[in-house]
Amino acid sequence: MIDGVELQVAPGLTDYEAAVAAMEARAAAIRAGEGAERIWLVEHPPLYTAGTSADPAELLDRRFPVHHSGRGGRYTYHGPGQRVGYVQLDLDKRGRDVRCFVHELEQWLIAALAELGLAARAIDGRIGIWVDTPRGEAKIGAIGVRVRRWVTLHGFSLNVDPNLDHFGGIIPCGISEFPVASLASIGNNASFQALDHALCFTAPAFLARLNKG
Repeated sequence: MIDGVELQVAPGLTDYEAAVAAMEARAAAIRAGEGAERIWLVEHPPLYTAGTSADPAELLDRRFPVHHSGRGGRYTYHGPGQRVGYVQLDLDKRGRDVRCFVHELEQWLIAALAELGLAARAIDGRIGIWVDTPRGEAKIGAIGVRVRRWVTLHGFSLNVDPNLDHFGGIIPCGISEFPVASLASIGNNASFQALDHALCFTAPAFLARLNKG
């Protein structure tokens, strides 16, 4: 537990629909005062999710199951080699500011990647977490959240070593002019365990900033 927030790491691959059901149940429990806030780290089998702003024209190849998600944003890919984080916090207690929450979520991921020796950043006007590669700027992480009755759902994904070809079935987050990167693709050999440790190490500062906001 960190600042009353439960940190969980799911072993193996987690079914997406089962994860959404568990997330919905936890959100209801948090709102009712019957469950702890949670940061839940999972890995999914290959799939695409469609956010509330998804454009059907951006689904190029339905090679994997497509799940319609209540999160904001457009199409994204989840699969083996990618860390997905479901962040379930009570903004009623942490400041009713969704924009602040998203900003601090970005800063948390940037800080965790810095622990792995990677300089990443958020860019105004572009969703996600970005890095420099020999081919120019590329996206290494995605963010898509939903807030219901001031409880947050969904969260982020960070690419450790997924099959980047799998992103070719969609226009990720509606951005076609920049490629997708992973830690492995840019020569950073950090493991899932190292990323999880970095996320846990930097989580207290994330939560502290959120409380102050």
